[in-house]
This record gives sequence, C-alpha cells and structure tokens, in this order.
Amino acid sequence: MKKIELLSPVGNMDMLYQAIHNGADAVYLAGKSYGARKYSNNFTNEELIKAINYSHLYGVKVYITVNTIIYEKEIEKFIEYIEFLYTNGADALIIQDIGMINLIRKKFPNFELHASTQCHNHNKEGIKLLKDLGCSRVVMARELSLDEINNIDVDIEKEIFVYGALCVCYSGCCLFSSLNGGRSGNRGECVGSCRLPYKLIKNNKEIPLKNKYLLSTKELNTLNNLKDILNSNIDSLKIEGRMKSPTYVGYVTRLYRTLIDKYYNNEDMSLSEEEIKNLKKIYNREFTKGYLFNSTDIMNIKTPNHQGIEIGKVINTNKNYITIKLTEDINQNDGIRFKNSNKGMIVNKLYNNNLLLKNNISKNNICIIPNKINLNSKDIVLKTIDYKLEESLKKYPLKKIEIDFKIELIIDKPMTITISDGINNISESSVIIDKAKTREVTENDISKSLNKLGNTPFKLRKLDIIKADNIFVSLKEINILRRKVIDKLIISRTKLKRNNMINNNIKFNIAIKKDNKYYINALVRTEEQLKCCLDNKVNNIYITDYELFTKYKYLSNIYYRVPRVNSTYKEFTNTNLLVGELGSINKYQNNNNLVSDYYLNITNSYSIKTLYQYGINRVTLSPELDNKKIKDLMLDNFNVELIVYGRLELMVMKYCLLKKCLNYCKECKIKHDKFMLKDRLNNKYPLIHENCLTHVMHHTNINKIDNIEYYKEIGINNYRLEFFDEDYNETKKYIQKLKNML
Repeated sequence: MKKIELLSPVGNMDMLYQAIHNGADAVYLAGKSYGARKYSNNFTNEELIKAINYSHLYGVKVYITVNTIIYEKEIEKFIEYIEFLYTNGADALIIQDIGMINLIRKKFPNFELHASTQCHNHNKEGIKLLKDLGCSRVVMARELSLDEINNIDVDIEKEIFVYGALCVCYSGCCLFSSLNGGRSGNRGECVGSCRLPYKLIKNNKEIPLKNKYLLSTKELNTLNNLKDILNSNIDSLKIEGRMKSPTYVGYVTRLYRTLIDKYYNNEDMSLSEEEIKNLKKIYNREFTKGYLFNSTDIMNIKTPNHQGIEIGKVINTNKNYITIKLTEDINQNDGIRFKNSNKGMIVNKLYNNNLLLKNNISKNNICIIPNKINLNSKDIVLKTIDYKLEESLKKYPLKKIEIDFKIELIIDKPMTITISDGINNISESSVIIDKAKTREVTENDISKSLNKLGNTPFKLRKLDIIKADNIFVSLKEINILRRKVIDKLIISRTKLKRNNMINNNIKFNIAIKKDNKYYINALVRTEEQLKCCLDNKVNNIYITDYELFTKYKYLSNIYYRVPRVNSTYKEFTNTNLLVGELGSINKYQNNNNLVSDYYLNITNSYSIKTLYQYGINRVTLSPELDNKKIKDLMLDNFNVELIVYGRLELMVMKYCLLKKCLNYCKECKIKHDKFMLKDRLNNKYPLIHENCLTHVMHHTNINKIDNIEYYKEIGINNYRLEFFDEDYNETKKYIQKLKNML
C-alpha cells in the first residue's frame, strides 16, 4: 500500500528542522522571489541549498513554491532561478503561471511540476489540461468536497490542504488586494482584505449586524476526519502555515504524523483533550472541517484574530492592577488578550491574591497582573501564547536514520566496511589485517567502535562482523573508516539522482491571427446595454446571462461568457465563447471560437503563446499589468484584448454572505435587492449572487480610455468595455468616447 504523503510548510530553517524531525515526508518553501508568501522570511539561495541537502539527508522531499504570476522582464532571471533549483536538487516546483509551466516543461523535461491551487484547480477538465501541459500533481481547490475530488478520474497526483488558514475567495481568483492597495495576491503580496471589517448594505441602507468581519474564515482542521481522507484517492496532505511559528509547524506535523501512522497500523486515531487544547493555544480563529466535508460552518465573522483558549474572567480593575478569576492555568511570559476590548499583553509579572510574585498560578485561583494596557472593563481573558507549551515544543527528538554495518576482517586482506540505509550501499577498504602479536581485537571492541554514531543522523540497526580468529587492527583505523563511509552515505543521500537534461532549443508552434484594424468589444449584463452596443456597432459583445445569450446568439458577434466556476459544462459547437478558467479552455478548444478572459491572469508572452496553443484566438490581458509591463510584451506579435473601462470582479466565493448574515438561501428573492459591502473608507462593493456563488465587484470603475493612443502605439487592437449597471445613455457615452479615440 502506497503511504499518503504529509507535506509541511517551511518559512525558515527552524521551521524546516521542526517539520523534518516531527515527521514530514515533504516540505514546501520558497526563495526570496516568486513565492506566494512574500512576507514570510523565505530562503536565500545559500539557505535553499542547505535546506535541500538537509531534507534529502533525512529522506524528505523539497518542493519550491514559484507560484506567482511572472512579468515579461522577469522571465530571464526567473529561468536562471529555476535552473539553480534544478541543478541543486529541488524535487519539484509548485507553480501557477501557465506560460512558465509550459516553458519549464520544455526547457527542463524531467523537472517535476505541481500545479498550485492558484491555478484554480476545481474541475476535471482543467486538471486534464494541466496534465497535458506536463504537471504531475495538482493542488486541489479548497472549495471541493472529498467526494468531488475522488470523482476526478484523471491520472495525476492530488494534493489537498488539510490544516491552516483558508482563503474566502477561490485561490488565484482574487484581485481585492491588487486593485485596492496595489499589492497583488497573485504576486505573494496579499494585504488580507478579507480580514478587515465591513458593513452590509441593502438597497443603500446599512443592515445592523452584531459582527463586522464578514469575509473572515475559520481555520481548517481535518484531524477528526482524517480517516476518511486516508481512505480516499488523495496522494498528499498539505498543512498551511509558512508565516506561522516553528512550533506551530512542528506540533501540527507531529499530530498528523502520529494519526497517519496509527491509521496504517489499525490503531485508534482519536485526539486527546490536551492535544485539542494545545492546537487552540498555538493558533486558531476557531476551527472548521471545511468544504472537504461539506461544512457550512466556514466563517468566523466575529474576529479575524487568533483566539487561543479562554482562561478566566476579569473581576476587578484599577489603574495599577487587573484581577482575574482563572478557569485555566496561567504562567509568567504567557501572552493574553482581552476578548471584548481586543487589548493584549505579555504577562511579564504575575502575582497571587496576596500580591506575591509567582511563576505560575493554577486554575480556579485568583491572579493579579499589572494593568499596563489601561483596561477598565470586566472582560473575558484569552491565552494566545502558552509560554511553557512553546518552550516544550522547541525541544524535540532528532530523527535518526537506520543503517546496517558489515565489517570484514580477514588476515592478509584489507579491512572493509559496508554501510547500507536500505537504498544506498557503500563499501570502503583500508589497512591489511595482521595476526595479533599481543592482544587481539574482539567483536565487542569492533561493536563499540561502529556504534559511535552520536553526532551523526544515523542509528545502528544491524551489525554483521566477519572476522578471522586472533587478529589485530587499530581501533583508530576502524573509526577512520567508519567516518569515511558515513560521510559518503551522507553525500549519496543528499545528492538527487537526476539526469540533468536542459533543452535550450525551445519552440512554440502556434498560428496567430491578427490584422491592423481596431476593435471595440463590450461585456454586457442587461438587454438594455446589449441593445445599445448593437445600435452603436460594437464589434464583439460578451453576454453574462445565458438566457439573454440564447436570444441573440444568432448574431455572429455575440459571445457567451462561460462561468469561471464550473462543475458541469453546457455543450457548445461552433459557438463564440469568452472563457475564464482552464477547464472551459480544455472542454471547448476544438470546435468553438474562444476568447480568454482576464480571470486567467495573463502577464507574459509565454502565457499568451500557451493559450494560443490551446485554441484561444484572442487573449485578454491581466488588469494587474501597468502600462510599462504591457509594453514589455511586444504586442505587435499578438492578438490581445485590454479592458479599458469597467467594474472588475475582485472575488468569487463559494461562501454565501447573505445566508450567513441574513439567513437567506437560494430561494430568496435577492434579484429585487441590491447588496453591497462597505469598508472602513466608505467604499461600496456591489455583490452579485449566481448559482450559490458570491461575486464581489470593485467599488469603482477602471478607466483607461484616455490612454488609447499609447496602447495603439504598442500594438493593442482590441479594447473592452465592461458594463455593470450602466443604462442605455451611459453605455452609449463610453462607446462613443472609445470610438472617438480610435
């Protein structure tokens, strides 16, 4: 039976040590660039080499995250970095950018590629395309259930998240941070817009809600459901947390390792009360078993903060002290937070009821702490850092690799030692064996010498001594030879055995159709907008509403915008389609006229070429490209489209905000109401509800029409207007303005 892989997050060397020695089969980490956790510490190139070698020594695989979108001017440096990772033994790359997937597969044919969850891996058709591109594994979308994943019958490895932070948006589909703050989630710079407070607006009136963190998720925790996962066809279990602490990584890895091993040994897999409590103390925003098990309890809209555990209540405050009645133990140097006021502190000084200094005070007693945060209310006390637990988790037994020794001591032949770890077998010889002149060397002497492994990563499993009678050999010589074979075994274990094949003759065989005309294209959501576009001779019209599309599809310039989240597909032949996810491309590439949407995050020429390779006739560029980066693409060679006006989508969520906050459901008449989120700056984000998905729109329209002359100069000939709630006259105004610029 093939054992499922346990994959742990690593943001620095301390986290690496914790992951390895607590039982990870593989780790994922990033260098200083191209990883989707830019604000983790991450690794320098020298540290990467050290991390790869150390991991391989212990039989642990290393996957490097290069899962950001790549800009054109970065490609040369990016490929140099990939070659560095390849030649230094990284086991696989976790990658988002489809152009770079295609390029790496051509240049490094035997470098293993894993499609990041940022690729929006949520259906069979998209996964088939990624397999065709050369990926050997996909990291599945967190929105999929276990049954849905099991039913994806593509011959490819499947990796899922089993623990840690959740994104409220489908991964790879979020522009919130980028368009609001200029820090792209697709570049590893997410500001965490989903963890900020929002108000819910209905028909321009605020709905009074007790809670305000309307987009904040709980932490995923599948430990209690692990048996079901291990019974599935999943290959790798991934823990989230490269920006968490080393002790978090170590403890969560240890628990999963323990339960996985118990599963394969048919042992009880239940968690103790103490283990559950420790998980909460290390980090939690409350727990959910997630969409994997069809949970509707995904959100914690009360707070985005680590909750720890409740340890007591404040019974008195004054300007000097806070008095607490404890329900759990408290220690000096613990971190606490007061739940209602959200004020926190480290307990540097801890007093009992008689104001005597203590290192710890047990539950059911009174403790007193200095009031250095000016607390003036009888609040609930949370422990968010358990000092004793953290200190205990910093100490862990080092993993030891079992080895066998065989030593041959035959008169007039060289002493030979063979070391084996079950995979590698290394033999070395040295001095010629003589008869003993005085004291002979005994098997006990030899055993003691070969057991001197204390400072090595090895432990002796079996010793085979083949020895003539009445011989002598210096124990020093045995020790020297022992160290020699151990050093060679370390080198053998750390060196990845790979055929270093690098192909520098890369070709993309694609046909590009482009003329010198300029085209105005428009996306419409209403029939009024559609009629305006027809009246004003818009070249191509994309329709979001399927019923409206079927009414007008007889027109040659009408396109249907295929939903960006798909589990089943409508059948189309010889149809104009605007597609925004890989599954739609794979499904419709052969018999339809396809234009790719901005959802695909296209930011470089290789991604454009890749889409052409899969039947796309016109590629929409990512709105995350600024004017300089668009120019870098050398667009005279490509048929691309640029959105120059409109309200863009920031998020698409499986989570129904209205059901959570207002107890609405799919039978509700929300089409008669207009809902919005309002942020701290009073920006309002319209919400669209379709097929039990929530779409969050930008609070404002982008408008680049005044830059048309620049775009014409750099080779763009297709310009899109994205209409949202504009009436006929507003729609006409923007069409005419764009026409005047062309």
